[in-house]
Amino acid sequence: MESISLLILEDDPILCNSLEILFSGEQSFSVVKSAKSAHEALNIIQSFSPDVILVDLGLPDMSGCEFIRICKSKYPQIELMAYTVYDDKERVLSALKAGATGYVLKGCTPRELIEAVITLYKGGAPMSPKIARALVREFQECKDKNTGEPLTYREKAVLKELEQGATYKEIASNLKISYHTVHTHIKRIYEKLHAHGKREALKKAKIKGLI
Repeated sequence: MESISLLILEDDPILCNSLEILFSGEQSFSVVKSAKSAHEALNIIQSFSPDVILVDLGLPDMSGCEFIRICKSKYPQIELMAYTVYDDKERVLSALKAGATGYVLKGCTPRELIEAVITLYKGGAPMSPKIARALVREFQECKDKNTGEPLTYREKAVLKELEQGATYKEIASNLKISYHTVHTHIKRIYEKLHAHGKREALKKAKIKGLI
């Protein structure tokens, strides 16, 4: 494997020094430099174009996400990986949208961090298990909210009756189905539309063009 040139962006001097020593001792890495602020890192990049930048998100002069955005726009060939204590969904998504291709939490083992950087360099998208699970959950929730399970023909008919103000008994009579079946249809309608009642169900159904 080709050797990897690495820039470490970390404002904690002790951690920064430890990371430099860690990666400098690995045969997979050729040149390892460090910076303690975003502006210092940007200055270094002008004369030294690293393959990978390890980015702390809590920087003193600008947010790590902003640094990632600026760096990615100017140097799209550089791979960026967030290395941080932050595991909240907002920060994770911001970093990835800004241009980070990896997201590893501080607290992982030295070997895990080294392997993550190598994986990133090889074209992967390394992430701590906790972060990966959070993204899967976000995707699933987003899918549920945006698509949802389609309503059947009968469920749409029941929904139309509800819109017209019909009671359960009137719906059963009008559609020639049992009261129990009406109740089942309405329960499924609420589940599919992620609604907690008639008013919310009708509102969401109108937005989706179902009625």
